Amino acid sequence: MTFAALADPTRRAILARLARGEASVMELAEPFAMTQPAISKHLKVLERAGLVSRGRDAQRRPCHLEARPLRDATEWLEGYRRFWSESFERLDGLIDELKSMGERDMTASDEQPGGRP
Repeated sequence: MTFAALADPTRRAILARLARGEASVMELAEPFAMTQPAISKHLKVLERAGLVSRGRDAQRRPCHLEARPLRDATEWLEGYRRFWSESFERLDGLIDELKSMGERDMTASDEQPGGRP
């Protein structure tokens, strides 16, 4: 659910704003060319994903960033980042090995009688 919530650029922008501190729905809606109800729908998606919570401060209901699901997603992604990084390192090593084998073969054929120039 975290990744589905993060798929939308408006929701990512809302989270970036909340990373600087709590904000009301009105404050969150300001930079966007959309209605307050549209922003509220985005907030509901973020709330269901556990990325945002709303408090109560008299009449104001400030929104807060809940970072734990982001940390969990980052940790999950980090495992795959390590996997792909190690795979690319092995591939680079194999390519280097193949290049050096090809260079040795070219040098050996140049040194043999009848070898290509």
